Amino acid sequence: MSQANAVAGKVVLITGASSGLGESTARLLASLGAKLVVVARRAERLQQLVAEITAAGGEAVYQVTDVTKANDLEAAVNLAVSTYGRLDVMINNAGLMAIAPMSARRVAEWDQMIDINIKGVLYGIAAALPVFEKQNSGHFITISSVAGVKVFSPGGTVYSGTKFAVRAINEGLRHEVGAAIRTTTILPGAVESELKHGSKHAASAEFVQAFYQQNEIPADSVARAIAYAIEQPANVDINEIVLRPTVQEF
Repeated sequence: MSQANAVAGKVVLITGASSGLGESTARLLASLGAKLVVVARRAERLQQLVAEITAAGGEAVYQVTDVTKANDLEAAVNLAVSTYGRLDVMINNAGLMAIAPMSARRVAEWDQMIDINIKGVLYGIAAALPVFEKQNSGHFITISSVAGVKVFSPGGTVYSGTKFAVRAINEGLRHEVGAAIRTTTILPGAVESELKHGSKHAASAEFVQAFYQQNEIPADSVARAIAYAIEQPANVDINEIVLRPTVQEF
C-alpha cells in the first residue's frame, strides 16, 4: 500500500500547527490526502495555513487553542468530530524549550514547560481518548526529543525532564490502550523550528542558537517520520522514532 493511500482520508489533529514541525507535518499530511484540524494560539498563521492547504485541494479547518487549557483541547477534538465525523490521529506537538542552568532559578519557565510539554500532552490525551475508545481505533503521536533519551546539557535539565516524562506517559498509555489504539513517540534532534527561540537566559540562548546553526535539519524530516508511523497497517504500531541530524553528536 502506498503512503498516500494509507494516509488519505484520515482525520488528523495537530497541536502547535502554526509553525515548525506542526506546520510542516500539516502540509505533508494534507498533500497525502489527510483531513486536518490544525490548532495553535496564533489565528493569523492558522488562517494562512488552512487557506494554502485548501487552495491546493486539501481539507483543513483550524481553531485557536491553548494546550495549557484542557477545555481548549476538548473543543478542538469536538471540532474534528463535528466537521469530519471522527478523529483518527492526535498529534501532540506543541512545546517549549527554555534552556537555562538550574542555578538561574527560572521557576516561571519551569512552570511554562511543565504546563505546555507535559500537561498539554495529557490534556490532548484526555480529550481524544474517549473518541478513540468509542471508535475502537486511533493513534496518539507525541513529540518528545532526543533530550528525552539523554539529558540535554548544559542548561536543559528541566526541559529534558519534561521530555522524559512525555516518553514515559506515551509508553504507559500504550500498555493501557494498545490493543486497539496506537501510540508513537517521536524524538527529534535539532530540527528547524521556533523551539530554538524559547530560551531567554542570554548565555544559554547563545549556546542554543550556535548548536542549531551547526546541526539543524528541515522540519519536514520529522513530518516524514510522522507520516511513516501513520501509514502502517492497523496491526503495526511504531512505538518510537529517534532521529537526529547526521552531524549531531548529542
